[in-house]
Amino acid sequence: MSTETITDAAPPAPPHDGHPGERPFTTYGRLWRAVPRELGFLLPNLPIVILGNIIAVTLFALGVGTIVIYLGVFVLFATLYVARAFGSLELMRLKAAGMPEIEAPRWPNRPAEGFWRTFFRPFADAHSWLHLIHTAIVNPIVGTLTWGVTISWVFGGLGGALAWTFPWWLDSDERNEGLSSVVWPGLTPALGGQALDMVLNVVVGVILLVTLPFVLRGLTLAHYGIAKLMLARFRSEDLEERVAEVQATRTAAAAAEGAALRRLERDIHDGPQQRLVRLQMDIAAAERQLDTDPERARALLAEAAGQSREALDELRALSRGFAPPILLDRGLVAALDSLASRSTVPTEVRAYLPAEIVVPDEVQRAAYFVASEAAANVAKHAGARRSSITLEVVPGAAGSRWLRLVIGDDGRGGARPVEGHGLAGLDERTRGVGGRLDVWSPTGGPTTVTATLPLPA
Repeated sequence: MSTETITDAAPPAPPHDGHPGERPFTTYGRLWRAVPRELGFLLPNLPIVILGNIIAVTLFALGVGTIVIYLGVFVLFATLYVARAFGSLELMRLKAAGMPEIEAPRWPNRPAEGFWRTFFRPFADAHSWLHLIHTAIVNPIVGTLTWGVTISWVFGGLGGALAWTFPWWLDSDERNEGLSSVVWPGLTPALGGQALDMVLNVVVGVILLVTLPFVLRGLTLAHYGIAKLMLARFRSEDLEERVAEVQATRTAAAAAEGAALRRLERDIHDGPQQRLVRLQMDIAAAERQLDTDPERARALLAEAAGQSREALDELRALSRGFAPPILLDRGLVAALDSLASRSTVPTEVRAYLPAEIVVPDEVQRAAYFVASEAAANVAKHAGARRSSITLEVVPGAAGSRWLRLVIGDDGRGGARPVEGHGLAGLDERTRGVGGRLDVWSPTGGPTTVTATLPLPA
């Protein structure tokens, strides 16, 4: 067993990307690098929004017009699903354009009780109607405007910047009907209107091209803001999902606790309790034999001593199901070191924990029991020559931190979290503290058990 403990390591710093201290030229270069993606979003806008408008408006009008003969209800049902498809397409295109991902609504994917409840569920969903309004009205208006601005800016900039390559400005005719006649109507004939027209076109074209990245970013952000307002999931849905997760966590914790108590009760009943009953019977029989058959009494007492030793061994084995004193006194890393030293398979412990990290007691217990059960499985079933235990802190979403425990071995693999067995119980234990258990164990090995447990912010 070897141990590598690093207590002052910190997670790598996130890459520097777009911070306020970034140099202007670097920011401008990043805007130009995003131009192809943003053009890929803006240029196809017109056909997409017109197609969505035609289909959505036609279906909606047909549905409303035929609702009196009940056919319209089914047409409106199809209309809502078409609008949902166009809304999902808009979110996908925005993500491909480099915009931050917008969380789409969690559409119900399970049928409700009864056909009609399932059928009418989209009609009661506010997201369905918002997607329809976005597809039929808002996006066609905004998309047509942004497409027009994009086309004007791109081709106006290219045409103006390349105006010097056209031979028309070399014409000796002094008629001035170009851009210069608007800027200097009475002055330009004396200066050569065609040449001045060329210069002005080039200047305007260069200005349009220089400002193109800012314009494209602004137009894309306009679509993004509207999509975030109309196509994203509601914050109330996040709250409901969090409440459901908390409820599921509590249920899993209660189930894990109940299963542990039932297993402990069964083990005590089948093991130490039976031996203690046998011990009591042997002592009573020895008491009756003391006067009449001392040799027999001595033999019974020897059997009773053996029963007491076996009961003590079983109680010690059962006590391993509780947190060991070393975990409570010296912490998780020391407990894992002790666990590895007792393993029959050579085990390496690698701990990468920042010095300031505080691991709650319930998370430490969950991590220890995951490692303990996984190490027991390695020793009993894996046929492994070596194993490892890795403990580290990893960053999560919104500044959260997670404790990740990885137990790996080079055994035969094939481990599965079967209901009622050890890995399934570990899954319940990790979910009981708000974590997650992942098992990767292909046939032939190797096996990796990963527990990801939450840490306080």
